[in-house]
Amino acid sequence: MATDSMLTNPVQALPGPHDILRRELTNGIVVLSRANPSSPSVSISGFVQAGALYDPDDKLGLADFTASALMRGTQRRSFQEIYDLLESSGASLGFSSGSHTVSFSGKALAEDLELLLSLLNEALRQPTFPSEHVERLRAQLLTHLAIRAQDTAEMASLLFDKLVYDQHPYSRPEDGYPETIQAIRREHLVAFHQRHYGPRGMVIAITGGIEPQAAIEMTQRIFENWQNPDQPEPYQLPPLQPLDSIKREKATLPEKSQADLLIGAAGPGRASPDFLAASIGNNILGQFGMMGRIGKSVREKAGLAYYAASGLSGGPGPGPWSISAGVDPENVEKAIELILQEVARFTTEPVSDEELSDVQANFIGRLPLSLESNSGVAAALIRLERYQLGLDYYQRYPDLVRAVNAEQILEVAQKYLNVNHLAIAVAGP
Repeated sequence: MATDSMLTNPVQALPGPHDILRRELTNGIVVLSRANPSSPSVSISGFVQAGALYDPDDKLGLADFTASALMRGTQRRSFQEIYDLLESSGASLGFSSGSHTVSFSGKALAEDLELLLSLLNEALRQPTFPSEHVERLRAQLLTHLAIRAQDTAEMASLLFDKLVYDQHPYSRPEDGYPETIQAIRREHLVAFHQRHYGPRGMVIAITGGIEPQAAIEMTQRIFENWQNPDQPEPYQLPPLQPLDSIKREKATLPEKSQADLLIGAAGPGRASPDFLAASIGNNILGQFGMMGRIGKSVREKAGLAYYAASGLSGGPGPGPWSISAGVDPENVEKAIELILQEVARFTTEPVSDEELSDVQANFIGRLPLSLESNSGVAAALIRLERYQLGLDYYQRYPDLVRAVNAEQILEVAQKYLNVNHLAIAVAGP
C-alpha cells in the first residue's frame, strides 16, 4: 500500500542511501540490506567469484558442474536432509553459474533467515561432492548438452559467440562440451572448490522483514571467519578485438523445420557510460511493443519470422548486442537482408521523438514494478554493488533516463553496430 510520503515523493520510495545499509566484513564480503516492514519473509541474493572464466580448456563446464553439486551434501547434512529442512520451513535456496560468478538466491520466512544463511554457508564452504550425486549430475549435464546440440537457437548462439569473441574467453560455452564434462572427476570439483570459493569479491543482499542492522550482524556472525588465502583475484578480462568485417557461418542441423539466426556484435558492459543509451536504443530497435522496429519489419510487415527481436546483454564485460529471429529455412536470406536494413537505418538516422519518449516512459514506469518484491529489491541491490552504480542510482535513474537523447543513441549505435562489422550466425537445415 502506498504511504503519503511515497505519493508525495516517489523518488524517496525507491531504494537509496536513506534505507540501504552497506557493510564490508573484515574478510572482504560485502553485505547490503534493506527492510520491508510489511513483509513476513526475506530474500537473499548474491554471488561468489567462481565462474566459468576459471575453467581450464580441457574441462569446460567445471564451474557449472561444481555449482550444481554444492547442495548435494555438506559436512553437516546429506542431500536429503538439506531439502527436507528447506521444505519443512517453506524456504528455497539455489545456485547458478555464469561466466564471472556463481550466483545464489533464496527465500524464507524472516524468522528462518538464520537457517537460510547457515545452509548457504554450509553449501559454499563445506560441500562434500558425494560420488553418487556427481555421477547423477554428470548424466543430467550430458542430457542437457545432447538437447542443446539439436536446438537451433542454442547452436546459433554458440556459433555467434565464436564469431564475435574469437580468441577471447567469452567464446567458450559456460556449460562445456560432452567430452569436457566426461573428463571431469570428483577430485576436480573438490580442487576447483578449494581454490576458487572464498570471501574475496563475495556480495550478499538481504531484503524483507528484518532490520538491516540485524541482517548484517547475523551475516557477519555466520560468515566472517571464512578465509581462503589461495583464492585468486577476480578474473580480469583481456581486451576484445572488435570485428572488422562481416563474419558469417552456419551450423547445419538436418531435418529441422526452423532456422534460427543471430546478427550483431559485442556491446557495452553494464558499467560503461554507453550502456543506458544503448539499452534505450535497443528497446526501440527490437524490444518495445511488438518487438520494436525489428519485430514490425521482419515479423509483422514481411511475415518472415516466427519471432524477431533484439537483445543487449550488459554484464561485467562486453556482452553481445544482437538481433535474433526464428524463420522458415527458405526465408533466411530475406530475413537477414531486412534485419541489416533496419540496423543500417538505426545507425544512420536518429530515433524519432515519439519512439524515444515512449521508451523513456516505459523504462521509468517499470522500475517500481521491478522493486515490488523482496527478491526484486535484493537483485537490484546486487546490481548496485556489482557495477558500482552508487547507492543513490535508483533515485537518480528517472533523470538519467530522461537525459538520454536521440544523438546519444545514434552515437552508441554507430559505435557498436557497424553494419559492415557484424557477425551472422545461422543454425538450421
